[in-house]
Amino acid sequence: MSVMCRPFYLPRELPAVLITAVYIPPDANASSALAYLHNMISEQQRTYPEGVHNIAGDFNRACLRTVLPKFVQHVKCPTRGNNTLDHVYSNIKQAYRSVPLPHLSMSDHLSLLLVPAYTPLRKRTKHTIRTINTISEEALAQLQDCFALTEWSVFEQDDLETHTTAVLGYIKHCMDTVTTEKLVRVYPNRKPWMTSKVQALLKARNSAYKSGDQDMYSRARADLKKGIRPAKLDYSNKLSDHLSDNNSRKVWEGLKHITNYKANGTNIDNMDISLAEELNHFFARFEKTAVTPTMHTTLPTASSEHSPHTFSLQQHQVRNVFRAVNQRKAAGPDGIPGRVLKACADQLAPVFTRLFNLSLTHATVPHCLKSSTIVPLPKSTTISSLSDYRPIALTPVVAKCFEKLVLKHIKDCLPPSFNPHQFAYRANRSTEDAISTALHSALHHLENPGTSVRMLFVDYSSAFNTIIPDILIDKLVNLDFLPSTCAWIKNFLTDHSQSVKVGNQQSSTLSLSTGSPQGCVLSPLLYTIYTSDCTPTHPCNIIIKFADDTTLMGLITNDDDTAYRDEVQRLSEWCNYNNLTLNTKKTKKVVMDFHKTRTDPPPLSIKGDYVERVSSFKFLGTHISEDLSWSTNTSALVKKAQQRLHFLRVLRWNRLQTELLVSFYRATIKSVLVHAIPVWYAGCTTADKKRLQRIIRTAEKVIGCPLPSLDLIASSRCLSRARAIIKDHLHPNHHLFNILPSGKKAQIHQVQNQQTKEQLLPVGCQNY
Repeated sequence: MSVMCRPFYLPRELPAVLITAVYIPPDANASSALAYLHNMISEQQRTYPEGVHNIAGDFNRACLRTVLPKFVQHVKCPTRGNNTLDHVYSNIKQAYRSVPLPHLSMSDHLSLLLVPAYTPLRKRTKHTIRTINTISEEALAQLQDCFALTEWSVFEQDDLETHTTAVLGYIKHCMDTVTTEKLVRVYPNRKPWMTSKVQALLKARNSAYKSGDQDMYSRARADLKKGIRPAKLDYSNKLSDHLSDNNSRKVWEGLKHITNYKANGTNIDNMDISLAEELNHFFARFEKTAVTPTMHTTLPTASSEHSPHTFSLQQHQVRNVFRAVNQRKAAGPDGIPGRVLKACADQLAPVFTRLFNLSLTHATVPHCLKSSTIVPLPKSTTISSLSDYRPIALTPVVAKCFEKLVLKHIKDCLPPSFNPHQFAYRANRSTEDAISTALHSALHHLENPGTSVRMLFVDYSSAFNTIIPDILIDKLVNLDFLPSTCAWIKNFLTDHSQSVKVGNQQSSTLSLSTGSPQGCVLSPLLYTIYTSDCTPTHPCNIIIKFADDTTLMGLITNDDDTAYRDEVQRLSEWCNYNNLTLNTKKTKKVVMDFHKTRTDPPPLSIKGDYVERVSSFKFLGTHISEDLSWSTNTSALVKKAQQRLHFLRVLRWNRLQTELLVSFYRATIKSVLVHAIPVWYAGCTTADKKRLQRIIRTAEKVIGCPLPSLDLIASSRCLSRARAIIKDHLHPNHHLFNILPSGKKAQIHQVQNQQTKEQLLPVGCQNY
């Protein structure tokens, strides 16, 4: 039985309260009862997506979270003997605090008092006042005329640092003269359709309520409802117009504003300058422990004259990269936003082309272009140490553009077969390829008798911040890079500065010569080159890399793990030489062994610390279990998708058009369900597939139109992935496909195990 309540007082963000009484007998079919309950609660959530949904009663052994994982169970104490049979679920965390009370009459269950513990949004999050710097279109036109008439030669100096600083300072000065500041007050519970007319009606309703005149209050309340309806409709039409104009960014911003999807995380309350200083030294901690190699390549000194072997840039290249700037990215320490560079690309391309070429010729990067401001963001709501902050590095937008041009040159210098088992930052490579390569190798090996597989998921501590420039240069020289390019990269990584900004407080500046800032464009590629020589020594071991995620696989036969343990030891030694810090607390291992008489392998230790063995590990977004089942992965996907269904219901409640609802579904729910779907879907049980398909059916009811099933999506994704691998002769899995003489079919080696047949590569061949 369900009852909808409208208490005398409710926070503005909660329009209604629905209470559902439940009783599931001990001998009842819990699965059928929970399925019926799921359908009923889903229908209520579709009608009142922002309401409070309370489900209370005697559940016995059933658990509502198996079908509605977003709901929270508030009863923490036993209610009958030592068992908690009576549950109270709601869709709001920390909504109630349960207090046990004596039995009523002859009942054998305790009574429960639910004390409200919810804090309204307006009290939980205070309004903020932001200062926004705006540059109008007229101001941009003035800047274009100003830069077009500027005689840039007056800034030229013999010192490149002085020359670059003068140019950037002049651009910043001109920009400041046309920039206007505006203060904006932001309330956490203000809806995007809240216009000035609706605000006036809201104030009139509140005044009528305080007056005590019931008739006046009824009229004011009716007027407010009539005013909200067209305001919502106007905002919906506005988003539809953006969709018709192919302005996806405006559409997505509007959808997130309505649903409060992925709202800003926890703010830093401590704005003391001491916190900024502590964080700055903490983020630079690897500078103290860096080990300089005893021998490294000596690079020739750069000449002041242009060398024919020096990489150089053309004006059209600089102009194009300026025009492609994402103007919404935050500016770096120089204060020059991307919008100015994008609008004034034609006027600024000549002077920066000269500056960039001087930098490449002299193999020197000005300090103003390799400085960064770090903005720390809390990783979670609870902060216990400095490691709970995530460093977000802001570098100059001009420097990012320069790095993009150098990045293309470095990629062109790399051999096509470079680092085949690094699946990040490369065309036609993805997490699906990394996961399928690991699983196919494991399953193919497990088909043989007396075999097992050990997977070691290695975690590095701030891997990008530990790069030693001299070691990287040695590896670049071995790859036959030009000495001038190596010298420029070494200077880029040496003596770069950083400071930490917390609120309005900014720390002092530190100079570092270790690591590559994560905000830099070159950092990911330089790291892949830095770790390219991390390869297995023994043929029975495989090392799979995706950026800084490294997985060591040992293919064990007859319980002989000597080669695997030797590989772990060599990996540890390689990390010591290359200044990479193994985080043994976060490093985990999974053992896949299907012997009837299993014997646990001896513990694995790295530097004296034992590696924890787990039954399941989240590998590149997909949960890999030791029994190679997909129930854990399915449960995680269902939970995440269920949480996002709430936002879809909110959009429907705001009367948005079907096209917008479908777009939001594809971006937030479908993207979760189909992540690496060619790898795991064929191996799912029928029950797991039904759980996943239930999410899609619920979304269909909310949107009001049919959606593609997971069977069709998985089949299509497997086929497209197989075709892409077959066309790519450098793909590490290309050799597994044999094209038949007809050219229309692909054949893979014969497999015996059913789990192997359900993996991406065999399924892709069947669909090809």
